[in-house]
Parts: sequence; C-alpha cells; structure tokens
Amino acid sequence: MVKVEIVKDSHDVVTSFRLEGHTEYDDYGKDIVCAGVSALVQTALVGLLNYLEQKPIYEREAGFLSCYLAEGLNDEDAFKVQIILGTMEMGLREIEYKYKDFIELKIRRC
Repeated sequence: MVKVEIVKDSHDVVTSFRLEGHTEYDDYGKDIVCAGVSALVQTALVGLLNYLEQKPIYEREAGFLSCYLAEGLNDEDAFKVQIILGTMEMGLREIEYKYKDFIELKIRRC
C-alpha cells in the first residue's frame, strides 16, 4: 500500500507532503494505481519547482518522495501552492475512493 500524507497548518495551507511505499495493485509496468499516484505527485512537485519563487525542499527516490515548502511564502506563491497541491489532493482522493485497498491518504493538521 502507498501512503500519502499532506500536512496543513491552522489556516488550511499545505506545508508539506510525503509519499511512501508501493501500491502493489499489479506487476511493475502494469500498475495503473501506482502510475496515477506517481503522475499526480510528481507533476505537483514539478509545478512547485517551476512556478514558485521560493523553491521547496524535496527528496525523491524509488517508493519515496517528500516535499517541504518554505516558511513565509509571499501571497503569490502561497496562492500557487494551494492551486497546485489542492489539485493533487483532489486527484489522490479520487484514486483512494476507487482503490482504497492500495492507497491511504492522510491529512494532518499542525
């Protein structure tokens, strides 16, 4: 099972996200759940890296990705973060709804 955690502050602003594990829905190269989750998360990271002035800190390796956003984002970057990561969250919720045995999405408030 792949586990995704999205961390939000008291204002419902995403401060970080993390993905760990493998869905094991199907064999490597045929796993549509893994492909969908990976596409959403990696595209969100690419969007953050390309559109934000204050770049996130991230780590990526097989079966793992973590991303931490800079503190004190300016208003424009904060808006972009919410659009990009809000879209990622909606996509992950759809996958979790249809494939709940293979993905766990957790929202943590801090």
